[in-house]
Amino acid sequence: MRSDLADVRLADRVFAPHYAAPMPRRIATAVDLRVARDQGSAVLATLAAGDLFEVLDLIGEAAWGVAPALTLVGYIPAASLTAVDAVLPA
Repeated sequence: MRSDLADVRLADRVFAPHYAAPMPRRIATAVDLRVARDQGSAVLATLAAGDLFEVLDLIGEAAWGVAPALTLVGYIPAASLTAVDAVLPA
């Protein structure tokens, strides 16, 4: 969660001014999951093409959300996302 927004699945456990329902997307190309939107911020993990990412907020060119396989929350470039059912290059 952020101070202004939390995953709606946490509504019974945390208070936030706003809640968002996750929007499932796939990672189109490998990308770093970061602590902040700034590309110089710390890297939490590298997500591989095909990984699931649950978008909770889109802020400019960044997406904030959950990498469920790693149970990590962070920012990635929104351009690195594709539809869940998209065919990814081999």
